[in-house]
Amino acid sequence: MQLHTINTGLFKLDGGAMFGVVPKTIWQKTNPADEQNLCTLAMRCLLIRHENRLILIDTGIGDKQSEKFLSYYHLHGDGSLTKSLREKGFSADDITDVFLTHLHLDHVGGAVISENAQLKPAFKNATYWSNQKHWDWAINPNDREKASFLKENILPLQQSGQLQFINPADASFTDIFLVRFVSGHTEAMMLPQIHYKNQTLVYVADLIPTAGHIPLPYIPAYDMFPLQTLKEKKAFLEEAATKNYILFFEHDAENECCTVKKTEKGIRLDQTFKLADI
Repeated sequence: MQLHTINTGLFKLDGGAMFGVVPKTIWQKTNPADEQNLCTLAMRCLLIRHENRLILIDTGIGDKQSEKFLSYYHLHGDGSLTKSLREKGFSADDITDVFLTHLHLDHVGGAVISENAQLKPAFKNATYWSNQKHWDWAINPNDREKASFLKENILPLQQSGQLQFINPADASFTDIFLVRFVSGHTEAMMLPQIHYKNQTLVYVADLIPTAGHIPLPYIPAYDMFPLQTLKEKKAFLEEAATKNYILFFEHDAENECCTVKKTEKGIRLDQTFKLADI
């Protein structure tokens, strides 16, 4: 098995929204904001090469929306999905599977492209993976979350016939990795747990967006059920510290991976490093 970091660019979100009840005087020490109170975040995907499969986990925000729409997210940096895949020696046509942790726009936007005014899957040879519970949640969104679930990012996957669902009862993606289900951020978000080089790596997606979110109260206001996130995060971090898991961050602009440790103040950041250094 080979793992590759896929950088799709940087974006910005409101710092207060990213850290919920935690005061800015505290969270800005790890995630400094600009003059508009916006924090820089990554959209870091993961590519898994295993035997005859090439699996992409999440896809970033994409570029098919209008310039005005994308300006709300202050996209910057020189990374893109196509460029990053090319740098690893691959193209979109090589991808066999696209595993979507959840269907928020910054995770699924790159899964669909607009070509000749037609929306179609960006990876024509790939099977796209979600789960029924989250799919139903996303296509019938609540008023608070519907701005994150864009039909143009989602429905073309089903219409193409390339969409399949993970069975939560099985909790695995074939024999390649385990799937952890969490529902605090959004209903039935999926976290890949991968055995890699005799270690366990977990793609933590929006359960723990950045290293600055490791302390338990640091929960984004974007989360639908923050007390559920608190419960899920606490259990996961205890397990991660005890078993020395590697956390792979999707949104941390500075840190790709870390380990955590138990301290008198609770679970805290231990070592940070790049995926390539494992």
